[in-house]
Amino acid sequence: MSTPAAPATTRDDRAELLALVTAATAELVRQWRRLTAAQDTLLRALQRLRSGRGSTTRIRALVNEFNQQVGEFDRLARAVAERWAGQDLPVAYRDGALRALRQAGADIALFRWTSDHQAALTALTATFYVDLVQRIQEAVRRAQAFARAAQQATRDVTLGRNHAGLDAARLAADHPLGTVIYRNQARHPVPSWARSALTWQGVITANHAAINTARLELDAQWMQIRDGSECGWVSHQDTDHADGTIRSIDDCAAYPAAHHGCVRELIPRPDLNNIRGLVSGDPV
Repeated sequence: MSTPAAPATTRDDRAELLALVTAATAELVRQWRRLTAAQDTLLRALQRLRSGRGSTTRIRALVNEFNQQVGEFDRLARAVAERWAGQDLPVAYRDGALRALRQAGADIALFRWTSDHQAALTALTATFYVDLVQRIQEAVRRAQAFARAAQQATRDVTLGRNHAGLDAARLAADHPLGTVIYRNQARHPVPSWARSALTWQGVITANHAAINTARLELDAQWMQIRDGSECGWVSHQDTDHADGTIRSIDDCAAYPAAHHGCVRELIPRPDLNNIRGLVSGDPV
């Protein structure tokens, strides 16, 4: 089917979104390193501990110092999540809306923070904030479990129940605080998890902004898809490839991206509203 060409555009490298993700990732990683540094410090101190009077008190004091660092991690990592949800994602949403207007050849002054846009952003940021806080809470629980295990193992040594000495390497391996555990029990280093999670949240936010702007400001019923050449519509492996196709607004809202790392862009096509016979998934 022949359709009018989309307005000429250049691919936006989403430089500001990348900068937001990079900065927030670096700060999350910095706070997680507080945990791993505190773990290393505690293990070294416990290994140097000798049996005798006061050893139990000393163990308790060292573990308390570790738990104080865990508390600082919790406070500061939550602050990063709050800034991301409260400041950075609104920027990603606004930029996604403005990019959509530019790609459609429309006036960017059409975008306003209406109640519809505010409600959409609130729903997104609430979900994504909870996701990040749950990861932080999980890290705190794992750190506390490590502290209990290290305390008990050291007591066993000082009380003569373990003559082999404290196995610090085993404790660190059993409690890897520099990783995030996925649902399938796969462990991923915090830097790769943080970049993947924040990039996903940023892209989803920006693409929902494009969808909402197309619907609300441009009254568009269709969007043109830019994506990786091999990326499927529902998932990367989907044989229904997304790039260079036309999709309905509702389909775009259901699948604003296919997978973590997805580079999908959604371009409003209000010029297609009156084209008869269009089917979601048709090539441009």
